[in-house]
Amino acid sequence: MAGSAYDLFVIGGGSGGVRAARVAAALGKRVGIAEEYRFGGTCVIRGCVPKKLYVYASQFPEHFADAAGYGWTVPEASFDWPTLVANKDREISRLEAIYKKNVEGAGGETFHSRAMVVDPHVVHLLGEDRAVTADQILIATGGRPAAHPALPGHEHCIFSNEAFDLKALPSAIMIEGGGYIAVEFANIFHGLGVDTTLVYRGKEILSRFDMDLRRMLHETMEKKGIKILCHSVTESVRRRPDGRLDALLTSGKTLTVDQLMLAIGRIPNTENMGLEGVGIEMTAAGAIKVDGYSRTNIDNIWAIGDVTNRVQLTPVAIHEAMCFIETAFKGNPTAPDHDTIATAVFSQPEIGTVGLSEDEAVKRFSDVEIYRASFRPMRHTLSGRDEKMLMKLVVDGASRKVLGAHILGPDAGEMAQLLGIPLKAGLTKDDFDRTMAVHPTAAEELVTMYKPTYRVKDGQRV
Repeated sequence: MAGSAYDLFVIGGGSGGVRAARVAAALGKRVGIAEEYRFGGTCVIRGCVPKKLYVYASQFPEHFADAAGYGWTVPEASFDWPTLVANKDREISRLEAIYKKNVEGAGGETFHSRAMVVDPHVVHLLGEDRAVTADQILIATGGRPAAHPALPGHEHCIFSNEAFDLKALPSAIMIEGGGYIAVEFANIFHGLGVDTTLVYRGKEILSRFDMDLRRMLHETMEKKGIKILCHSVTESVRRRPDGRLDALLTSGKTLTVDQLMLAIGRIPNTENMGLEGVGIEMTAAGAIKVDGYSRTNIDNIWAIGDVTNRVQLTPVAIHEAMCFIETAFKGNPTAPDHDTIATAVFSQPEIGTVGLSEDEAVKRFSDVEIYRASFRPMRHTLSGRDEKMLMKLVVDGASRKVLGAHILGPDAGEMAQLLGIPLKAGLTKDDFDRTMAVHPTAAEELVTMYKPTYRVKDGQRV
């Protein structure tokens, strides 16, 4: 096997791996990157990007209905699933080509191959049956949906990966899980006209989000017609003679659906990569252990993104990649900052959030002020849609620092991105109060809530 010497070899062509490869190559380093499936990774190929496109598609029925209140007469609409899938595929292919081109344009080499680490400085490319040598190795292989092999009939279930490319739109679907993936797909399928049931083992959907957002979203989803069954899990799945599925739940209820999607978490892609053979330390869940600078226990091998199971978000992987470049190639050791990360759930209505939830804040601070506003957004005043918006600020009563900001409603994700800046900067409620409002907007509520709705002192609401 012929050998080649690289300054950096990246395993995994997702957002984090591609960013690291491209920037390192632009610095003049000799870089190789291997991806066994498609460049772009989870986010571009089977995650954030196609999901957001499907969210847009699923929102049109409400837009058509709302138009009447504004004087529009919209003829009866029809939806074609194959058209959406085909158009999505075309856009994903375009983005995939850009990801690959960006690496090559910067001077890096790309390989469509599975890669294994066979030595701290040697990577075996299975697709080409050859080895390459590298001074530094970066593992950015991401994660995948967690399977459920213990579930009788699990072979009949699908995951988020398959949901994007179903041959036909089901008439009824059950989704098991209560995280953001389950919630987003429940809203997507419902918006496309599918009879949708969400089944979750917990007492409320979206654990770790602020409880006010969780409750209001739950109520709104049920008003739309999505069935949500909490405190329940699937005991078995059986294929019926007519091809449909019977899902037996722990509640004793049986659901008959066309598709059953499992969204019960994600696990790191670390199997069959030779990691144990070279002595890389792993967690019990199969994630790669790294220090604060994304370095494994082997000095020249690093890992970023979902494969480390720190924060499973695309922008986090990209941030970790940039910190890796600073540390490994610029002589500027930089630890990724995982504090106060803004995020969104593209449910309908969507959620935007940054910082501490109320429950988290009251555990850390003795005096917490809660500013809360619930109202009908202006866009619904003429449409007549009975859907509320929620704005909430969590403030440390002693320092006046804004600890958390939480929004449920139209454009919540966009607002969360902007709110991430003042919260990251540590600004106070007084800074919010002296900021002029933009009127008429929903976001003006964030700077016009002058008096706390209530306070929580020493864990007690007053």
